[in-house]
Amino acid sequence: MTAIEPDRVVAVVGTGTMGQGIAQVALVAGHPVRLYDAVPGRAEQAAVSIGGRLDRLVEKGRLDPAARDAARARLYPAAELAELADAALVVEAVLERLSVKQELFAALEDIVADDCLLATNTSSLSVTAVAGALRRPGRFVGLHFFNPAPLLPLVEVVSGFATDEAAAERAYGTARSWGKTPVRCADTPGFVVNRVARPFYAEALRVYEERVADPATIDAVLRECGGFRMGPFELTDLIGQDVNEAVTRSVWESFFQDPKFTPSLAQRRLVESGRLGRKSGQGWFPYGEGLAAPSAHTAEPCEAPDAVGLHADLGPAAVLREMIEEAGIKVTRDRTPYVSEGFIGLPAGTRLSLTDGTTATGDPSGAYIHFDLALDYRSCTRIALAPGADADPDDVRAAIGLFQRLGKQVSVIGETPGMIVGRTVAMLIDFAADAAGRGVAGAEDIDTAMTLGVNYPGGPGEWCGRLGARWAHHFLSTLDGAYPGGRYASSPALRHRADLEAKQVRS
Repeated sequence: MTAIEPDRVVAVVGTGTMGQGIAQVALVAGHPVRLYDAVPGRAEQAAVSIGGRLDRLVEKGRLDPAARDAARARLYPAAELAELADAALVVEAVLERLSVKQELFAALEDIVADDCLLATNTSSLSVTAVAGALRRPGRFVGLHFFNPAPLLPLVEVVSGFATDEAAAERAYGTARSWGKTPVRCADTPGFVVNRVARPFYAEALRVYEERVADPATIDAVLRECGGFRMGPFELTDLIGQDVNEAVTRSVWESFFQDPKFTPSLAQRRLVESGRLGRKSGQGWFPYGEGLAAPSAHTAEPCEAPDAVGLHADLGPAAVLREMIEEAGIKVTRDRTPYVSEGFIGLPAGTRLSLTDGTTATGDPSGAYIHFDLALDYRSCTRIALAPGADADPDDVRAAIGLFQRLGKQVSVIGETPGMIVGRTVAMLIDFAADAAGRGVAGAEDIDTAMTLGVNYPGGPGEWCGRLGARWAHHFLSTLDGAYPGGRYASSPALRHRADLEAKQVRS
């Protein structure tokens, strides 16, 4: 795969945090780099800042002093756009405004050579639209780096409607030669990561809006039960509530207000109040010296039952039987008739079952307590329980004690269909299947993008392989019944995969 030769000039237009990071990556890879900014003096300031970053790499032992000196010698601030004429690649990282980017690239087209690759680092605008004003849009691509660019390995290589295959291949090869992990994707709102990741934020916000649990508890369940690196509330506080809400709104509007991408009124109100997260000192949580991190609601210690019954298979939670027996609790076979779904029978008759997209109240077959999905029940450290209105209080305490005996902290939350991790994972699986089915990116590239771009504990395609497309489709169909309107309707791609799994089981 052809990459731009290391001795060819790379130009970066826009010298904010992202522009400086991209320039540093190209410098360390051996390229001469030209920096340009429309504001006089900013390119020179950026060059000084990049030099300081290189010094810190030397101090940490990650860069040889001679390599640092050579990199500094290859860095040139440019006073005029015309000084970028010899560039083999120009990467733009300016204001996220379509007209600004179009004007910039129209000007560059009159300056650079015909073989110069033009790239935008946009995260929210259409690559096709940015290239729409060019005479030769075939050489135009998206090169979407993630912040901080020197540290995060993922780069989305985005082909616009008119992008030549050779240009996309050259951009891919160049990113790879810089030590990055590129993924190819089509020009779609949000590309891969910002499209597929929407449910991670949206489902948590919906649970919060239903007053089922507070932000700290929702975050803790997704971290400690789901295995995600950060919870969505602390993550959006870090990103900036205004930034995250703007991306959500942009994707929603770009998909013609598809209900699957509907923004959150609660987040809108947070932004309107000026509570933007860490940068303003207050978001979902307060920030400042001496302030303790908010704590999740965690149940007090309870006694575990001496014995429980087990009816049928627990599906994705099947390992719990082994864990319960290993913890010294007797497991007997429950032969309750006319019930096909697996559950754990508690001493007073309440059934403890894995969430399936329903709520625990209202099941005519008996009283239920639902527990949340965990992607790894052995390693997770927290479980969420949602008791139905008719659950026996002693059995609620028994369920808490059961999971505490297994070494888990327990958060008791209000009832909501699919609870927290279950509905989030099912939606992420569906969004990934839909993106793959529509040709946005290959399934493997989507998993790579989600694990490297947003540090998910696995890829949605991997989860679908483990849990099953039929599980995800059934889960979402149940949610769709609870919340009519299309938000939870399975994508055609997921339904097709579920049908194939069903045929394989029958054959």
